[in-house]
Amino acid sequence: MEFRAFFSERLRELRKEQGETQQQVADGLGVPRQHYHKFEAGENLPSLERFIALADHFGVSLDYLAGRTEERWRP
Repeated sequence: MEFRAFFSERLRELRKEQGETQQQVADGLGVPRQHYHKFEAGENLPSLERFIALADHFGVSLDYLAGRTEERWRP
């Protein structure tokens, strides 16, 4: 699976698990909803700063968010 498609699906899964809307995640990141929507749609990839913010928001490791592991958090 292409990385953009994988990443957008992982974001969608994490957001739905937390019961959040795209607007709520966008607000948590401090970006417009449309900006976040493009991540979930696979249209854009986040900057490193936003990638870290997404991992923090969802409480997962960067490796999990990037699909490098299925372990959500490493101590």
